[in-house]
Amino acid sequence: MPTIDFAAFRDPDLVRALVARIRTTLGDRSLNLMEVCGTHTVSIGRYGFRSLLPAGLHLLSGPGCPVCVTANADIDHAVALARVPGAIITTFGDMIRVPGSTSSLAAEKAAGRDVRVVYSPLDAVALAAATPEREVIFMGVGFETTAPAIAASILEAEAQGLTNFSVFCVHKTTPAALRAIADDPETAIDGFILPGHVSTITGLAPYRFLVDEFGIPGVVTGFEPVDVLEGVARLVELACSGTPAIENAYRRGVPDRGNPVAQKLASQVLEPCDATWRGLGRLPHSGLAIRDAFARFDAARRFPVAIEPTREAAGCRCGDVLRGVIAPTACPLFGRACTPENPVGPCMVSSEGSCAAYYRFRD
Repeated sequence: MPTIDFAAFRDPDLVRALVARIRTTLGDRSLNLMEVCGTHTVSIGRYGFRSLLPAGLHLLSGPGCPVCVTANADIDHAVALARVPGAIITTFGDMIRVPGSTSSLAAEKAAGRDVRVVYSPLDAVALAAATPEREVIFMGVGFETTAPAIAASILEAEAQGLTNFSVFCVHKTTPAALRAIADDPETAIDGFILPGHVSTITGLAPYRFLVDEFGIPGVVTGFEPVDVLEGVARLVELACSGTPAIENAYRRGVPDRGNPVAQKLASQVLEPCDATWRGLGRLPHSGLAIRDAFARFDAARRFPVAIEPTREAAGCRCGDVLRGVIAPTACPLFGRACTPENPVGPCMVSSEGSCAAYYRFRD
């Protein structure tokens, strides 16, 4: 075992015990576990778990960053919307720096377009109410966690009678991505560290197919060191014993049924649609679209814009990183042509991106 300063952890004795439990259970086996959530990737990097855990235990980063999985074509679409005369484009901070085929929202802002960072879609609603003479478009990215907020913003705009607010919705849902990875022979995943934030909304039921169709276990866990290690320890036990199951190791944050109120709110305004994921391609029923009843708030329908032909960045292997096929360090651009200061792909842009996490915690 490498020399570890266990005293640096909040619960050093428990961390030490969990590491020993994982080592004892794994023995000389080799397992591939994928953390689905970008926050898990950051926690694993921050606490040095890849160097602390046994060499035979491979923690692979997956498609857990909504900014990262947004396809170039969707970014190009947002850039085209930014060029609509008089429009104000709003979105979350990381999204504006993600490169599209030839531009980004940050580049459009530098060129004089009105691109603004907001902390919530409701901030964009407030902006629309304050500037009735301008069209305010919110670019909505995220998973099930933030979908209820998108729905709430549209309902609030309707309640206020706003006619100048719309959403460019490129939200995605996690089960279809997990299915694609579980069915991918290049990854050979033995277990999934399931996302804590998403599961607060969805609960455990959407992951049952992993057991029923693929015989792969999954454990929902939190983000503190003990949370992550407890989830990994239980997942190693399930995988090594050949016991496929979906378990909840984050009960203080995740009810088994999720949040039915948030689920109902999201489904009132949004419905499943096919969506394109970076690295995974077009997956059936993996996105969320604005229902026809709220079409007047759908920016893609309201503003028919010309979108440039999609072009991927030469040499960038962000898609393979998101599939768990390679580690970020295996990309030839990592730390050379691609850094957080000059990112080539979105995995180096987002604070939850795998490449950014590997770069930040590389020592």
